[in-house]
Amino acid sequence: MPAIAVEGVIKRYGARPALAGVSFTVAPGEIVGLLGPNGAGKSTTLAILATLLAADAGAVVVADRRLPAEAAAVRRLIGFVPQREALYPPLSARENLGFFARMQGLRGTAAARAIADALALVGLERRADEPVARLSGGMRRRLNLACGILHRPQVILLDEPTVGVDPQSRERIFEAVAGLAARGAAVLYSTHYMEEAERLCRRVVLLDEGRVLAAGTPAELVANAGMAPRLELRTARPLPPAWLDGVRGARPLASRDGATAVALADTALAPAVLDAAARAGGSVLAFTLHRPNLADVFFSLTGRALRDDVASGAA
Repeated sequence: MPAIAVEGVIKRYGARPALAGVSFTVAPGEIVGLLGPNGAGKSTTLAILATLLAADAGAVVVADRRLPAEAAAVRRLIGFVPQREALYPPLSARENLGFFARMQGLRGTAAARAIADALALVGLERRADEPVARLSGGMRRRLNLACGILHRPQVILLDEPTVGVDPQSRERIFEAVAGLAARGAAVLYSTHYMEEAERLCRRVVLLDEGRVLAAGTPAELVANAGMAPRLELRTARPLPPAWLDGVRGARPLASRDGATAVALADTALAPAVLDAAARAGGSVLAFTLHRPNLADVFFSLTGRALRDDVASGAA
Protein backbone atom coordinates (compact mmCIF):
# COMPACT_ATOMS: atom_id res chain seq x y z
CA MET A 1 0.00 0.00 0.00
CA PRO A 2 1.31 3.50 -0.79
CA ALA A 3 2.12 5.73 2.15
CA ILE A 4 0.87 8.72 0.12
CA ALA A 5 -1.97 8.41 -2.37
CA VAL A 6 -3.23 11.51 -4.18
CA GLU A 7 -6.07 11.00 -6.67
CA GLY A 8 -7.68 13.69 -8.81
CA VAL A 9 -6.99 16.49 -6.34
CA ILE A 10 -8.38 19.92 -7.16
CA LYS A 11 -7.64 23.11 -5.24
CA ARG A 12 -8.68 26.64 -6.14
CA TYR A 13 -7.74 30.02 -4.72
CA GLY A 14 -10.84 31.99 -5.57
CA ALA A 15 -11.43 31.52 -9.29
CA ARG A 16 -7.83 30.52 -9.95
CA PRO A 17 -7.05 26.77 -10.02
CA ALA A 18 -3.87 25.82 -8.15
CA LEU A 19 -4.31 22.06 -8.65
CA ALA A 20 -6.41 20.65 -11.48
CA GLY A 21 -6.69 16.91 -10.97
CA VAL A 22 -3.30 15.91 -9.56
CA SER A 23 -2.65 12.20 -8.96
CA PHE A 24 0.45 10.32 -7.74
CA THR A 25 1.63 7.88 -5.07
CA VAL A 26 4.67 7.44 -2.81
CA ALA A 27 5.51 4.02 -1.37
CA PRO A 28 7.21 3.34 1.98
CA GLY A 29 10.97 3.54 1.57
CA GLU A 30 10.66 5.56 -1.65
CA ILE A 31 11.86 9.09 -2.41
CA VAL A 32 9.68 10.82 -4.99
CA GLY A 33 10.67 14.20 -6.38
CA LEU A 34 8.05 16.90 -6.83
CA LEU A 35 9.27 19.22 -9.58
CA GLY A 36 7.87 22.23 -11.37
CA PRO A 37 8.40 25.94 -12.04
CA ASN A 38 7.05 28.69 -9.79
CA GLY A 39 3.28 28.49 -9.61
CA ALA A 40 3.16 24.83 -10.64
CA GLY A 41 1.33 23.72 -7.49
CA LYS A 42 4.13 22.12 -5.48
CA SER A 43 3.64 24.11 -2.28
CA THR A 44 -0.13 23.70 -2.45
CA THR A 45 0.30 19.92 -2.80
CA LEU A 46 2.62 19.79 0.22
CA ALA A 47 0.29 22.00 2.28
CA ILE A 48 -2.63 19.64 1.60
CA LEU A 49 -0.57 16.58 2.57
CA ALA A 50 0.65 18.39 5.71
CA THR A 51 -3.01 19.10 6.67
CA LEU A 52 -2.50 22.87 6.38
CA LEU A 53 -5.00 23.09 3.51
CA ALA A 54 -7.98 20.98 2.46
CA ALA A 55 -8.49 19.93 -1.15
CA ASP A 56 -11.66 21.12 -2.87
CA ALA A 57 -12.10 17.75 -4.58
CA GLY A 58 -10.32 14.44 -5.01
CA ALA A 59 -8.99 11.88 -2.56
CA VAL A 60 -5.91 12.16 -0.32
CA VAL A 61 -4.68 9.28 1.86
CA VAL A 62 -1.57 9.60 4.05
CA ALA A 63 -0.30 6.67 6.15
CA ASP A 64 -3.61 4.86 5.54
CA ARG A 65 -5.59 7.83 6.91
CA ARG A 66 -7.94 9.85 4.72
CA LEU A 67 -7.71 13.63 4.63
CA PRO A 68 -9.17 15.88 5.82
CA ALA A 69 -11.33 13.61 8.02
CA GLU A 70 -8.37 12.08 9.88
CA ALA A 71 -6.08 15.11 9.88
CA ALA A 72 -5.30 14.89 13.60
CA ALA A 73 -4.03 11.33 13.25
CA VAL A 74 -2.02 12.20 10.12
CA ARG A 75 -0.19 15.03 11.92
CA ARG A 76 1.28 12.52 14.37
CA LEU A 77 2.61 10.35 11.53
CA ILE A 78 4.20 12.92 9.22
CA GLY A 79 7.28 15.10 9.33
CA PHE A 80 6.95 18.40 7.44
CA VAL A 81 10.12 20.39 6.77
CA PRO A 82 9.11 23.78 5.31
CA GLN A 83 11.23 25.88 2.99
CA ARG A 84 11.34 28.70 5.52
CA GLU A 85 13.28 27.80 8.65
CA ALA A 86 10.92 26.92 11.50
CA LEU A 87 13.43 27.57 14.29
CA TYR A 88 13.76 29.77 17.37
CA PRO A 89 17.04 31.73 17.00
CA PRO A 90 17.63 32.53 20.73
CA LEU A 91 17.38 28.83 21.65
CA SER A 92 20.13 26.29 21.10
CA ALA A 93 19.85 23.48 18.59
CA ARG A 94 19.16 21.05 21.43
CA GLU A 95 16.50 23.33 22.93
CA ASN A 96 14.79 23.68 19.56
CA LEU A 97 14.71 19.91 19.21
CA GLY A 98 13.44 19.59 22.77
CA PHE A 99 10.53 21.90 21.98
CA PHE A 100 9.55 19.92 18.88
CA ALA A 101 9.98 16.65 20.77
CA ARG A 102 7.41 17.83 23.33
CA MET A 103 5.11 18.90 20.49
CA GLN A 104 5.28 15.30 19.26
CA GLY A 105 4.51 13.89 22.69
CA LEU A 106 8.06 12.70 23.45
CA ARG A 107 9.21 12.91 27.06
CA GLY A 108 12.10 11.81 29.26
CA THR A 109 14.44 9.13 27.93
CA ALA A 110 12.53 8.78 24.66
CA ALA A 111 12.91 12.50 23.96
CA ALA A 112 16.61 12.52 24.88
CA ARG A 113 17.29 9.55 22.63
CA ALA A 114 15.34 11.09 19.73
CA ILE A 115 17.21 14.39 20.09
CA ALA A 116 20.61 12.65 20.17
CA ASP A 117 19.73 10.57 17.10
CA ALA A 118 18.49 13.63 15.17
CA LEU A 119 21.62 15.64 16.01
CA ALA A 120 23.83 12.76 14.85
CA LEU A 121 21.83 12.32 11.66
CA VAL A 122 22.49 15.91 10.56
CA GLY A 123 25.98 16.20 12.06
CA LEU A 124 25.29 18.83 14.72
CA GLU A 125 26.41 17.03 17.87
CA ARG A 126 29.29 19.43 18.53
CA ARG A 127 27.18 22.56 18.01
CA ALA A 128 24.09 21.32 19.82
CA ASP A 129 24.28 23.80 22.70
CA GLU A 130 24.98 26.96 20.70
CA PRO A 131 22.19 29.46 19.97
CA VAL A 132 20.70 28.96 16.52
CA ALA A 133 21.41 32.62 15.78
CA ARG A 134 25.14 31.77 15.80
CA LEU A 135 24.87 28.81 13.41
CA SER A 136 25.64 29.07 9.70
CA GLY A 137 22.90 28.87 7.08
CA GLY A 138 23.81 25.29 6.26
CA MET A 139 23.69 24.28 9.93
CA ARG A 140 20.27 25.88 10.35
CA ARG A 141 18.99 24.00 7.29
CA ARG A 142 20.25 20.73 8.77
CA LEU A 143 18.61 21.58 12.10
CA ASN A 144 15.38 22.43 10.27
CA LEU A 145 15.44 18.90 8.86
CA ALA A 146 16.23 17.39 12.26
CA CYS A 147 13.26 19.14 13.89
CA GLY A 148 10.92 17.66 11.29
CA ILE A 149 12.06 14.06 11.58
CA LEU A 150 13.12 13.51 15.19
CA HIS A 151 9.90 11.55 15.95
CA ARG A 152 10.69 9.01 13.16
CA PRO A 153 7.66 9.84 10.98
CA GLN A 154 6.26 7.36 8.48
CA VAL A 155 5.89 10.11 5.86
CA ILE A 156 8.34 12.99 5.32
CA LEU A 157 7.43 16.10 3.32
CA LEU A 158 10.41 18.22 2.28
CA ASP A 159 9.99 21.65 0.69
CA GLU A 160 13.25 22.83 -0.90
CA PRO A 161 15.42 21.49 1.96
CA THR A 162 18.78 22.56 0.46
CA VAL A 163 18.06 26.15 -0.59
CA GLY A 164 21.14 28.30 -0.01
CA VAL A 165 23.28 25.68 1.72
CA ASP A 166 26.99 24.99 1.31
CA PRO A 167 28.13 21.84 -0.55
CA GLN A 168 29.06 19.98 2.64
CA SER A 169 25.66 20.64 4.25
CA ARG A 170 23.89 19.66 1.04
CA GLU A 171 25.77 16.37 1.02
CA ARG A 172 24.84 15.69 4.66
CA ILE A 173 21.18 16.44 3.93
CA PHE A 174 21.28 14.02 0.98
CA GLU A 175 22.75 11.31 3.20
CA ALA A 176 20.17 11.96 5.91
CA VAL A 177 17.22 11.81 3.49
CA ALA A 178 18.51 8.63 1.87
CA GLY A 179 18.99 7.10 5.32
CA LEU A 180 15.44 7.98 6.37
CA ALA A 181 14.05 6.33 3.24
CA ALA A 182 16.22 3.25 3.87
CA ARG A 183 14.53 2.92 7.28
CA GLY A 184 11.15 2.78 5.53
CA ALA A 185 9.94 6.38 5.47
CA ALA A 186 8.04 7.61 2.40
CA VAL A 187 9.67 10.86 1.27
CA LEU A 188 8.14 13.51 -0.99
CA TYR A 189 10.98 15.84 -1.98
CA SER A 190 10.08 19.18 -3.58
CA THR A 191 13.01 20.85 -5.31
CA HIS A 192 14.02 23.19 -8.13
CA TYR A 193 17.35 21.41 -8.52
CA MET A 194 17.14 18.79 -11.27
CA GLU A 195 20.46 17.19 -10.31
CA GLU A 196 19.13 16.58 -6.79
CA ALA A 197 16.09 14.79 -8.16
CA GLU A 198 18.20 12.67 -10.50
CA ARG A 199 20.51 11.69 -7.68
CA LEU A 200 18.04 11.08 -4.84
CA CYS A 201 14.66 10.24 -6.31
CA ARG A 202 13.48 6.85 -7.52
CA ARG A 203 10.63 8.58 -9.35
CA VAL A 204 9.68 12.19 -10.11
CA VAL A 205 6.35 13.96 -10.62
CA LEU A 206 6.57 17.03 -12.86
CA LEU A 207 3.85 19.62 -12.24
CA ASP A 208 2.96 22.74 -14.20
CA GLU A 209 -0.10 24.93 -13.91
CA GLY A 210 -1.58 22.52 -11.40
CA ARG A 211 -1.37 19.45 -13.63
CA VAL A 212 0.93 16.45 -13.79
CA LEU A 213 2.85 16.77 -17.07
CA ALA A 214 4.95 13.64 -16.58
CA ALA A 215 5.74 11.02 -13.93
CA GLY A 216 8.20 8.15 -13.75
CA THR A 217 11.87 7.47 -13.16
CA PRO A 218 14.28 10.12 -14.45
CA ALA A 219 15.46 7.65 -17.11
CA GLU A 220 11.88 6.98 -18.22
CA LEU A 221 11.12 10.67 -18.56
CA VAL A 222 14.22 11.25 -20.68
CA ALA A 223 13.40 8.24 -22.88
CA ASN A 224 9.75 9.26 -23.29
CA ALA A 225 10.77 12.77 -24.30
CA GLY A 226 12.58 11.29 -27.30
CA MET A 227 15.71 13.35 -26.75
CA ALA A 228 18.98 12.39 -28.40
CA PRO A 229 22.53 12.88 -27.13
CA ARG A 230 24.12 16.00 -28.54
CA LEU A 231 27.70 16.76 -29.55
CA GLU A 232 28.67 20.40 -29.62
CA LEU A 233 31.95 21.26 -31.29
CA ARG A 234 33.83 24.38 -32.23
CA THR A 235 36.06 24.33 -35.30
CA ALA A 236 38.69 26.68 -36.67
CA ARG A 237 36.63 27.17 -39.84
CA PRO A 238 32.92 26.66 -40.67
CA LEU A 239 32.20 23.12 -41.83
CA PRO A 240 30.91 22.49 -45.41
CA PRO A 241 27.22 21.54 -45.89
CA ALA A 242 27.72 17.80 -46.50
CA TRP A 243 30.44 17.13 -43.95
CA LEU A 244 28.32 14.57 -41.99
CA ASP A 245 27.08 12.55 -44.97
CA GLY A 246 29.29 9.56 -44.17
CA VAL A 247 28.22 9.20 -40.53
CA ARG A 248 24.96 7.29 -40.21
CA GLY A 249 22.99 8.12 -37.06
CA ALA A 250 24.30 11.68 -36.79
CA ARG A 251 22.51 14.78 -38.02
CA PRO A 252 23.46 18.45 -37.79
CA LEU A 253 21.21 20.63 -35.64
CA ALA A 254 22.72 24.08 -35.97
CA SER A 255 25.93 25.72 -37.12
CA ARG A 256 27.08 29.28 -36.61
CA ASP A 257 30.45 31.03 -36.46
CA GLY A 258 32.40 27.78 -36.16
CA ALA A 259 30.08 26.32 -33.48
CA THR A 260 28.16 23.21 -34.57
CA ALA A 261 25.63 21.02 -32.77
CA VAL A 262 25.02 17.43 -33.86
CA ALA A 263 22.29 15.02 -32.69
CA LEU A 264 23.53 11.46 -32.14
CA ALA A 265 21.58 8.23 -32.24
CA ASP A 266 24.20 6.87 -29.81
CA THR A 267 27.04 8.46 -27.85
CA ALA A 268 29.41 5.91 -29.44
CA LEU A 269 29.14 7.96 -32.66
CA ALA A 270 30.99 10.91 -31.15
CA PRO A 271 34.50 9.85 -32.34
CA ALA A 272 33.21 9.33 -35.90
CA VAL A 273 31.68 12.82 -35.90
CA LEU A 274 34.92 14.37 -34.68
CA ASP A 275 36.85 12.47 -37.38
CA ALA A 276 34.42 13.69 -40.03
CA ALA A 277 34.89 17.28 -38.88
CA ALA A 278 38.66 16.93 -39.05
CA ARG A 279 38.49 15.40 -42.55
CA ALA A 280 36.28 18.26 -43.71
CA GLY A 281 39.07 20.66 -42.87
CA GLY A 282 37.59 22.09 -39.70
CA SER A 283 40.22 21.53 -37.04
CA VAL A 284 38.33 20.79 -33.80
CA LEU A 285 39.19 23.37 -31.14
CA ALA A 286 36.80 22.12 -28.44
CA PHE A 287 33.86 19.77 -28.03
CA THR A 288 31.23 18.80 -25.45
CA LEU A 289 29.14 15.64 -25.35
CA HIS A 290 25.77 16.27 -23.74
CA ARG A 291 23.57 13.39 -22.62
CA PRO A 292 19.86 14.27 -22.18
CA ASN A 293 18.92 14.69 -18.54
CA LEU A 294 16.02 15.68 -16.35
CA ALA A 295 16.70 19.38 -16.85
CA ASP A 296 16.25 18.94 -20.60
CA VAL A 297 12.91 17.22 -20.02
CA PHE A 298 11.87 19.97 -17.59
CA PHE A 299 12.53 22.74 -20.11
CA SER A 300 11.00 20.84 -23.01
CA LEU A 301 7.73 20.39 -21.09
CA THR A 302 7.52 23.70 -19.19
CA GLY A 303 9.46 26.08 -21.46
CA ARG A 304 12.12 28.59 -20.54
CA ALA A 305 9.92 31.63 -19.91
CA LEU A 306 10.35 33.25 -16.51
CA ARG A 307 7.60 32.69 -13.93
CA ASP A 308 8.41 35.68 -11.72
CA ASP A 309 4.89 37.09 -11.90
CA VAL A 310 3.19 33.95 -10.59
CA ALA A 311 1.35 34.35 -7.30
CA SER A 312 3.15 32.68 -4.41
CA GLY A 313 0.08 30.76 -3.22
CA ALA A 314 0.40 28.23 -6.04
CA ALA A 315 4.16 27.81 -5.97
